[in-house]
Amino acid sequence: QLQLVESGGGLVQPGGSLRLSCAASGFTLDYYVIGWFRQAPGKEREGVSCISSRDGGTDYADSVKGRFTISRENAKNTVYLHMNSLKPEDTAVYYCAAGVVPLKATMTFVPGLYDYWGQGTQVTVSS
Repeated sequence: QLQLVESGGGLVQPGGSLRLSCAASGFTLDYYVIGWFRQAPGKEREGVSCISSRDGGTDYADSVKGRFTISRENAKNTVYLHMNSLKPEDTAVYYCAAGVVPLKATMTFVPGLYDYWGQGTQVTVSS
């Protein structure tokens, strides 16, 4: 069974940090781009960051550049999203997804191009 499972969400104060994990089972991430998306209430799902499991190339949305870092650990079939300097506007359900998409392109963060999705993990930034 092909599955992505996110973990690591929670409640954090503004300026704080969290690390999200996305673990894959039933398939290898070797040939996929793994993307992190988020969706706040009443808003569309938006791309946050992605990484190529093949060559480690990365891409980030402008809103998180300099604050979020994506990394991978192929031996564990896991991708991480390190989130620093969190802001209240980062509050959302965060999803990871796997797809075959180009990086640094207009289609990089198109949700419909990703084949597999996790169930999401809630991140709440509040004092």
